[in-house]
Amino acid sequence: MGILSGLKILDFTTLLPGPFATMMLADMGADVLKIESPERVDLTKVLGPIDGEVSAVFGHLNRSKRSLALDLKKEEAKEVIYQLVKDYDIVVEQFRPGVMDRLGIGYEKLKEINPKIIYCSITGYGQTGPLRNRAGHDINYLSLAGVASYSFRKNQSPVPSGIQVADLAGGSLPAVVGILAAVYHREKTGEGQSIDLSITDAVFALNAMYGSGYLVGGIEPEAESFLLNGGGFYDFYETKDQRYFSVGSLEPQFQLRLCELIGDLNLLELSSSDNSESQQAFKKILTETFKKKTFEEWLKILGDDFDGCIEPVLQFSESVAHPQIETRGLVVEVPKLVGGTQQQIAFPIKFSTQPAEYRFTGVQTGTHTVEILKELGFDSETINRLTNQ
Repeated sequence: MGILSGLKILDFTTLLPGPFATMMLADMGADVLKIESPERVDLTKVLGPIDGEVSAVFGHLNRSKRSLALDLKKEEAKEVIYQLVKDYDIVVEQFRPGVMDRLGIGYEKLKEINPKIIYCSITGYGQTGPLRNRAGHDINYLSLAGVASYSFRKNQSPVPSGIQVADLAGGSLPAVVGILAAVYHREKTGEGQSIDLSITDAVFALNAMYGSGYLVGGIEPEAESFLLNGGGFYDFYETKDQRYFSVGSLEPQFQLRLCELIGDLNLLELSSSDNSESQQAFKKILTETFKKKTFEEWLKILGDDFDGCIEPVLQFSESVAHPQIETRGLVVEVPKLVGGTQQQIAFPIKFSTQPAEYRFTGVQTGTHTVEILKELGFDSETINRLTNQ
């Protein structure tokens, strides 16, 4: 039994932010029922290799979730939702503002049926404001929140991140935090509530290091102008064979080990200086030093015992095979309903008494429709109409 066993969630989300959030809740034991359109195609269903009946991406993001296919424009489909919400704790939706209301399943309507319902709406720009109805993606939210403006090299253009920072750190993770906070509040008071989660809001809040400096001192964050965005020696360095190492040796004891590695303790004066010219001079030395040896040579020099905040930039295939990742069990075998298993990235939080649960990989739209409708007590004729049989 997972740590959230007993929580029941209706998941109306697609793509990445909502599904990643509800996946985490399902990993912790929540019962997640995914409500899917029988016609609308989720982009993640066609991303990456197909393994069995669904893509690897979709199978990962939607593991342990049952799927109910409903055309929400049909009155009978709404009745199914009304029936379900009597017994469910949480609704997570990711439509533009007003869509759920127009479908007749918005917060106010569902609250009439279940006053304790927790209703989390994930949108790009929130339920209010001039951009509330505008479409957007990860790259747009990072741009509007000011993050992209100082996350690149001087005299170069911003580049898309390898992971979807806004969708995940601005959408999925705050959604989980907000939902669990609301659950805790309900446990104390019996009161449900609506959660308005704007991805742009949450990304704007991630400007914690340098946004605070602008608000207090008027210092505009710019590319390679601060300690942690390339303005100092905290950076990536190329090896002789065009691989890279990350150097984050900021604290005095780590700078000492870095200079010992280079073989010149006199460089501590440069590495510890707040002067921009000194920092750039030290970066130049580091750049030249790392280019003298290959990636493998540096790995041998650093070994397993070097404790100075220097790590290799690994390809994902190398990361999967790294002893640290293997020891922490970050790749798991998840059963497929069609038989066999699929390797997936594990839930990253370790609980001492209730480990994560992986019931099955994501399934095709509507896999559990008949099963769920029977559980709700619908007769065969109604089930046939709802499933177009």
